[in-house]
Amino acid sequence: MHKLSDFNIENKNLTIRVDMNVPIKDGMVVDQTRINACIPTIELALKKNANILLVSHLGRPEEGKHDSSLSLIPVAKCISEIFQVPVDVINSLDDISIFNGSSSIQILENIRFFDGEMGNKDSLGKSLANIGDIYVFDAFGTSHREQASTHSAIINSKASCAGLLLEKEISALTKALKNAESPFVAVIGGAKVSTKLELIKNINLKADSIIVGGGIANTFIRASGYEIGKSLYEESMLDIASEILEGNKIMLPEKVITSSTFEGENIQEKMLSDICEDEMILDQSLTAAMKETLINSKTILWNGPLGVFENESFSKGTKDLSKTIAGCDSFSLAGGGETLTAINNFINKDDVSYCSTGGGAFLEFMEGKELPSIAALKAKN
Repeated sequence: MHKLSDFNIENKNLTIRVDMNVPIKDGMVVDQTRINACIPTIELALKKNANILLVSHLGRPEEGKHDSSLSLIPVAKCISEIFQVPVDVINSLDDISIFNGSSSIQILENIRFFDGEMGNKDSLGKSLANIGDIYVFDAFGTSHREQASTHSAIINSKASCAGLLLEKEISALTKALKNAESPFVAVIGGAKVSTKLELIKNINLKADSIIVGGGIANTFIRASGYEIGKSLYEESMLDIASEILEGNKIMLPEKVITSSTFEGENIQEKMLSDICEDEMILDQSLTAAMKETLINSKTILWNGPLGVFENESFSKGTKDLSKTIAGCDSFSLAGGGETLTAINNFINKDDVSYCSTGGGAFLEFMEGKELPSIAALKAKN
C-alpha cells in the first residue's frame, strides 16, 4: 500500500481518518491515548504546511442525527491544547471553510452523524474522498469495519495512503504474526473461548506455548477433567478445547483464586483439584513454568487479563503477568482494551514493546484476516 512518505504533501489538503473515539466526561476528554497515537501523522503534516481535516467517529449515535452528547467538540478542544492552535469543528461537507478556515487543523463533526457512514454508501465515501488532495487512513482501530470513511472513501479517492500510526501497527502485528522469533509465547485471556476461537486456532499454529486466563482458562480447565464449581465457562466449547489441549501448547494454572461471590466472599487460593461446587474461579496464579517460559521467550503476544482484575482481590494474577512481561527482554505486543488498562494500572507502558490501539481490529488481524481498510489501501496501489 502507499505510505505517507510516498507523496509530496507540501501545502496539500489532507483528509485524515483517525480513531479519536475517546471517553468523555462533563465535556472533557478523560483519556487521550487514542488522540496521542495520531500525533505523529498530524505533526508531519503540519511540518509540511499541509492543511488537515480530521475525520473520526465517537460512540454509537443514531445515524443521520446530531447527538450533542457525542459531539467531537471536546476532542477538538483537546487537539487545540496539544498543538496550541485553534481547531475548527466542521458540521457539513459542503462547508466552504473546509481547508480555508482560521487554522491548519480542522475536524469534521462525528462522522456517524452523517447518513451513509455505517452502510458504506458511495455517496458519502465520494464526498469524503474528493474534499482534499490525499485521503490518509490512520485509524487502525476501525480498519476492520467496512464503512464509508474506512472503505468507500479510500476506494473513491484520487490518492490514498496509510498514515504513520497504521504503518506502525501493521509492522508490529506482522512481526508477531508472521515473523515471530521463537520461542513465541501467547497469553490469551477473556471471558469466552467462542469470541477468541479463531485467534486461539491461528496462534496455536504459530506459538510455542499459550497461557490462557479468565473464563477461557476455565473452559480449558473443565475440558481437562477438573471440577470448576460455579465458574464461568462455555460447555459448547469443551470438545474444541479438548482438541486444542491435545497439541500440548496450552499452559494451565496449578493454583487459582476462588470466591463464593463476584464481590469477594470467602476468597481462597486453591489447587485445581480442590475446588468446591459452590466456588468460582476469579483469578489464577502464574506457575513457575509460566514465568520461566515468558522470561525465556523471544516474542510475547498478550491479549486479555488472567482474572477479574478490576476487583483488587482478583488482580494479583494479571499484575504478576504484567510485571513479568515488563521484565522480559523479548519483543512484546499487547492489544485489547482490558489489556491496555491492566498495563496502565500495573506497569510502565514503555516496558511493553508495542501496545496496539485496536480492539476488534487487533483480534481480526491476529486471526489472519485481511481487514477491509487495509485491503482497500492495497487495491489503490
